[in-house]
Amino acid sequence: MTPSRRTFIKNLSAASALAATGGVQTVFGMPAYIPNLKQVSPNDKIRIATIGMGIQGNFDTKAALRNPDVELVAVADLYDGRLTTAKTAFQNPDLFATRDYREIIARPDVDAVLVVTPDHWHDHITIAALKAGKHVYCEKPMVQHLSEGKAVIDAWKKSGKTMQVGSQRISSASFQEAKRMVQAGDIGRINYIESNSDRFNAIGAWNYSVPTDASPATVDWDKFLGDAPKRPFDAKRFFRWRNYKDYGTGVAGDLFIHLITGVHFVTNSLGPTRIFSSGNLAYWNDGRDVPDIMTSIMDYPKTDAHEAFQMVLRVNFANAGKISNVTRIIGNEGTIEFSEENLILTKKKLPQAPGYGGYDSYFTFTPEVQADFKKQYETQYPPETRTAEPIKEVKFNSPTGDDAHAKHFADFFDNIRKGSQGTIEDPVFGFRAAAPVLACNESYFEKKVVNWDPVTMTKQGSSPVASGGKKAAKRT
Repeated sequence: MTPSRRTFIKNLSAASALAATGGVQTVFGMPAYIPNLKQVSPNDKIRIATIGMGIQGNFDTKAALRNPDVELVAVADLYDGRLTTAKTAFQNPDLFATRDYREIIARPDVDAVLVVTPDHWHDHITIAALKAGKHVYCEKPMVQHLSEGKAVIDAWKKSGKTMQVGSQRISSASFQEAKRMVQAGDIGRINYIESNSDRFNAIGAWNYSVPTDASPATVDWDKFLGDAPKRPFDAKRFFRWRNYKDYGTGVAGDLFIHLITGVHFVTNSLGPTRIFSSGNLAYWNDGRDVPDIMTSIMDYPKTDAHEAFQMVLRVNFANAGKISNVTRIIGNEGTIEFSEENLILTKKKLPQAPGYGGYDSYFTFTPEVQADFKKQYETQYPPETRTAEPIKEVKFNSPTGDDAHAKHFADFFDNIRKGSQGTIEDPVFGFRAAAPVLACNESYFEKKVVNWDPVTMTKQGSSPVASGGKKAAKRT
C-alpha cells in the first residue's frame, strides 16, 4: 500500500469515526473512540490465527496473507478435514490446528484472530478474543441478534484493541469513488437508493458440498450447536448452516449487509428509522427455514450528512433472468450506479422553466388563452432557462489488480501497527450496518415494521402489519 493510500484510509477512518459518533458522543455510555493503549512496532510481523476454516475462512486468510509482514500461526475448525487441509493449503505441516478456539486465543504468539464462524458464534468468540488481548477481524454480520451488539462494542472499547468487521467491498476503489462523488454533491440531494444481490445456482443458494466422511467422529457437533437448540447430528446443517436461522442470518445477514454497509459508507449515514421486509421460500425447498426471496424497505431520516431518503433492497435466489447486481443512488441532479468493479455517474438537471405542451392541459385551452399563456410564459422564462443541460455520463473502472479484500485487511493491520482503533469498519460502524439487516429478519418472521434509533442504536416500539405468524426464537 502506498503512503498516499495509507493517508487516505487514515483520514477516511477518522472521518467515519467522527461521523458515526458526532465527535464527542458516547456509545452505550462509553467513549465512542479511544486509542489503543498498547503500541505495536511498525516493523513487527503480525501473527494471525483463523477461527473457522470453511470457504470464507480460507478466502479471508489468503487475503490477509497478501499483505506484507503477516504470518499465519494457527487455525481452528470443528471439522477435522479442514484442519488437515489447512496445513497443505498454507504449506505448513507444523501449523497449529485445533477444534477448540479457546486454545487459539490463549496462545501468546497470536496477535490477531479472524473470526469466520457461523453467525451465532460471532459475538461469543469476538468478546473472548478481545478479553484475551487479541485484535479481531470479525466476518459480517458482526452479531446474529440485535441484543448482542452492545456487548461486543463494550468489549472492544474496554480492550483498547483494533477490530475490523469484514464487509470488504467498501475498501474497493469503486466504492471509494462513489463516496467521493456523493460527498462532492455530484448527484445533488439523495432521495432514493435501490440495491440488489440476485443469484440462480445451487452453490450461490448455499447448497455447498458435504464431505463423505462427515460424522459425529469428524465433526464436533455439540460445540457447533453452542447455544442453539439441541438436535441430532445433521451434516447438512453443519456445512450449509446459512440455510438455518438457528446458526445464520439468512439473505439479509449474508447479502443485505454488503449493500447496507456500502450505502452507509458512501453516504455517511447512521442508519434507518423504519424497516419492513417481505419475502418467501420460492424455489429452494430443501429443508431450509429462511427465505430465498426477500425485499426490504427502509426509511432513512434527514441528518447533517444527507437528506431523508428511502432505500429498497432485494435478494432473489430464483432469478432466472438477467442478473445485474448494482447499487443505485438517486439524487435530484443525477444517479450513481456502482458495483465493486465499476461505477457510472449520470448527471441530469431539469431546466428552470417547467415547459408546456405535449401531455399537458395547455391543448385544452381556447386559442385566446393559449396565446395569453404563451406570452406570459416567454416573459417569465427567458430562452436560456427553457433548455436542460446536456446529460453527462462519467464511467469509472477500478484499477487492474484492485484487491478490496486485501486492502480491507491492510487497513486492519495498519491500525494495529499504529495502535489505533480507527478502522474503516469498526464495531460501531459494523453494528450500525448489521442492525438494519437483523431488523429485516425480525420484520419478516414476526410480520411487523421495526422502528430503530440509529443514533443510540436501540430498538423502539414496533408495529405489527398482519395478525398471526410465529415469532422467531430469541437467544438469551
